[in-house]
Amino acid sequence: MRPLLQFFSQIGTPFYINAYPFLAYMSDPSHIDINYALFQKNPGIYDAKTNLHYDNMFEAQIDAAYAALEKVGFRRMPVIVSETGWASKGDENEAGATLKNAQTYNKNLRKRLSLRKGTPYRPRMPVRAYIFALFNENLKPGPTSERNFGLFKPDGSISYDIGFKGLAPSSAPPSLKDYRFGGSFSLIHIIYAAVVLFLIS
Repeated sequence: MRPLLQFFSQIGTPFYINAYPFLAYMSDPSHIDINYALFQKNPGIYDAKTNLHYDNMFEAQIDAAYAALEKVGFRRMPVIVSETGWASKGDENEAGATLKNAQTYNKNLRKRLSLRKGTPYRPRMPVRAYIFALFNENLKPGPTSERNFGLFKPDGSISYDIGFKGLAPSSAPPSLKDYRFGGSFSLIHIIYAAVVLFLIS
């Protein structure tokens, strides 16, 4: 691992991680407060080693990566979340996989990213993240949750609203298929714009 991190350091690339409070909660719902996983009001967790308090699991997962990098000599390497999200549907044994929780997590994640602030362990390093996923993957094998992480359904209709005014079901056609654009505009452009809006808003 050290040679790879050294290479990352030399070329100036960040360290990318997948941060999934959903998976952590699903693995131990009896001992993890779902509000802590969903960015909702909760007592939080105190880390005695760093004397830091965490009110959400997302930041705790990022700081775990920062702490690990620091331990092996790469304190200045930034961490970016390459994937995070919440399943809107799951099997009976997949705790927390509901549409309401998915909407809550992604809406609160969007609000958190819009603050452009760091984590308790790295307060000067603004958090950057990519949501997983844009579309439900209806042909993906495995448990039901694996096919239900998307903001949109395979037909282009919206799975749930996370606060994009132009994409709310109440104020826009229910499916991207219903949009008509002239010139070189296409569905790909709309998808790209939605992703950019999520990252910068």
